[in-house]
Amino acid sequence: MTGHDTRVSRADIADMDGILELQAANQTARGGALAASLTGERLAKMMQDMPLIVARRDGRITGFLLTTSREVNADIPIVKAMFNAYHGAPDAYVYGPICVGEQERGKGLAQIMFAELRRLEPGREGILFIRNDNEASLRAHLKMGMKKVASFEFNSFAYAVFCYIG
Repeated sequence: MTGHDTRVSRADIADMDGILELQAANQTARGGALAASLTGERLAKMMQDMPLIVARRDGRITGFLLTTSREVNADIPIVKAMFNAYHGAPDAYVYGPICVGEQERGKGLAQIMFAELRRLEPGREGILFIRNDNEASLRAHLKMGMKKVASFEFNSFAYAVFCYIG
C-alpha cells in the first residue's frame, strides 16, 4: 500500500500543472501507456463536470484518475467508438485515463484512487476502455472488480470495454 505521506482526494485547479506533467511523462512516445494527451482547457472542463482524483506525495502529483460525463467528451472519436460498442446506463460516465507515476506503481495507489471515486459517485456506472496489449492495466482493472462487457477496434488497435457500478 501507499506510504503514510500519500494523500488521495478530489483534484482542484491548483493540481492542473502536476496532472499535465505526469500525463506528459507517461505518453506512449516516452515509454508510457497513455495514448491521449488532454489539454489543460479540456482538463479544466472535466474538473468542473465530475470528480478528478489525484494522489499527492510530498506536494507532487503522483497519480490521477480522470472522469467525465458522456457529454463532455462526446467529441472524442475513441470515446464514441467505446459507447458504440457498449452504451451503458443513461447516466454512465467515462472512467479514465488513470495514471500512476513510475515510482508509485505496485503500491495499491490505483485501487485507492478508484475507491475514492466510487465514494464520490455511488451507484453510477463507469465505463472505460483498455488496449488489449496493455496487460498490466487489464489485470489491474479486473483485480478492482471491473468486468469486460465489449470489444472494439480503433486506429488498427483492439480495445476491451469494461464497466463497474460505483
